[in-house]
Amino acid sequence: MIRVLLPLLLLIVASPLRAEAFPDAAGWAAVTEGGRGGAIIRVTNLDADGPGSLKAALEAPGPRIVVFEVGGVIDLGLTTVNIDEPYLTIAGQTAPSPGITVIRGGFDIRTHDVIVRHIRIRSGVSGKPRRSDWEADGISTVAARNVIVDHCSITWAVDENLSASGPRFTGETVEEWRAGTSRNITFSYNILAEGLAHASHPKGEHSKGSLIHDNATGILIYRNLYAHNYERNPMLKGGAQAAVVNNFIFNPGAQAIHYNLMDLEWGDHPHQAGELSAVGNVLRGGFSTRDDIAFLSIGGVGDLRYYGRDNIAVGRLGEPLPMFGRYTTSPAKILETDEPPVWPENLDVLPANQVETHVLRYAGARPWDRDAHDIRVVFDVAEGRGEIIDSEEEVSGYPVVEPTRAPFVAEEWNLDTMEPKSGRYPGQTDDFVQQPTSTRDRLMRQQEAQ
Repeated sequence: MIRVLLPLLLLIVASPLRAEAFPDAAGWAAVTEGGRGGAIIRVTNLDADGPGSLKAALEAPGPRIVVFEVGGVIDLGLTTVNIDEPYLTIAGQTAPSPGITVIRGGFDIRTHDVIVRHIRIRSGVSGKPRRSDWEADGISTVAARNVIVDHCSITWAVDENLSASGPRFTGETVEEWRAGTSRNITFSYNILAEGLAHASHPKGEHSKGSLIHDNATGILIYRNLYAHNYERNPMLKGGAQAAVVNNFIFNPGAQAIHYNLMDLEWGDHPHQAGELSAVGNVLRGGFSTRDDIAFLSIGGVGDLRYYGRDNIAVGRLGEPLPMFGRYTTSPAKILETDEPPVWPENLDVLPANQVETHVLRYAGARPWDRDAHDIRVVFDVAEGRGEIIDSEEEVSGYPVVEPTRAPFVAEEWNLDTMEPKSGRYPGQTDDFVQQPTSTRDRLMRQQEAQ
């Protein structure tokens, strides 16, 4: 017996447990390596491409941690950057204040083991005509795996703000379909707001939060703020499997959370039931919200196995909203279960009555150092204001900030988790309170400080 057990014990000792990507990383992707142990690549300018640019860092081969020695706005010029090389960490928390904002573009993640943190992406319509050829996502995973998008602010997308996508049917079996699309994906602590409605998307109205595509699995949507998106807050397509936990959904238009297996898209492929566990979420209506909205709606022709617990759904004035709705006459059903059909290990869950306060304080890029648009969105949500928009120009347009510079000092950071050893991030102050200010407000505060 000893001769049998000893090799097994030696194997266990020689194979340490994989560490979390960063403190409190959650979901099936929590132990993704990202760029851990790889090269440190410094972004030294705000150019769209070329040496020292963010794009060059993203396209570099091999494991890498992307850090920033510059803060400001990167204009992608109406392009989407493909991330094809695996083992990548984008550490937006390393940038000097005010951090990094990407405009007029987005990212498609088409690989595995990627971590994106503390980046703002504000795609925008950029003056393109309605129903024209510009339809960018903010960030989309495309047949990717082991990906975390955490503490990012993504607004003004013309397609979805943040999605997990890929082909529906790769191979012959259900297992091959699921292996061929996005899987093991975590979207946590993001602000996903103001998807543009009547903009340049060729389909017309397209203000959307998140799309979880057909057969995507291992998807965790955790403690995000969805605000002012007409639909997909989030939406699961046929056969998708996701846990939606502790999110705050404010002012959706026609749909909050919804599920839809479309027969027109599946054809003769055998339908697969979706699986959704929704726990501790809050839906609160706003000025753009239809009166007939429900917390969860089903469309299409496929069933959804569903576990729901401690979810709150209220209208603009606090009146209760229904938990379930439907936009199909097919026999598709929401099949309630006694246990979560899909659930990640060791997930911390807040009671729903704490979610609104927690998410408004901690979601989005650099919550210790928010920019004017994030402050505006968060305060509008807190006060029940704001609406679905068609163009970034309706809310003052793209940010304009002076570039800032500061060296990245590797010795000041834990390179395994990309957390500062001091516990203080660039741009962090002792006063956490942030609020919208006008020029008059700033002058008054300056006078008070003198």
